[in-house]
Amino acid sequence: MSHYIRIAHAEDYPKIMEVWESAVLATHDFLAEEDFTYFKKVIPRDYLPNLEVYLIEDDQEVKGFAAVAEGNLEMLFIHNNARGKGYGKELYRFMKEKTGLTKVDVNEQNPQAIGFYEKMGFRQTGRSETDGSGKEYPIIHMSL
Repeated sequence: MSHYIRIAHAEDYPKIMEVWESAVLATHDFLAEEDFTYFKKVIPRDYLPNLEVYLIEDDQEVKGFAAVAEGNLEMLFIHNNARGKGYGKELYRFMKEKTGLTKVDVNEQNPQAIGFYEKMGFRQTGRSETDGSGKEYPIIHMSL
């Protein structure tokens, strides 16, 4: 099963944010509403333009996206209605091959994601009390 993976462009941002929103609403029930709103604003403005973002598509429909910076998997999100169908694994493997990523930071309150990365061979190497934005969401640092 192989899908189309391509680099994202600015006109893809609304679709990316749709995927992000559906994934976050399904898996990040710990996220405060004001933080959800904050990230929804800053991701397309501050993050996406500065990252090489890849999309995974099926029938020309965006199912997920991912980005790596300096060996760290910065984001990997799959649309909620496409979860559990292998898109995440396929996109992860593509990113690993393409970028040689070795690290990922995961919200401690997202056990599904931690389980996914453990299956992919990651192990916990540390923990931070706050996320990359300084917000109070503990982060688990993982490495291959």
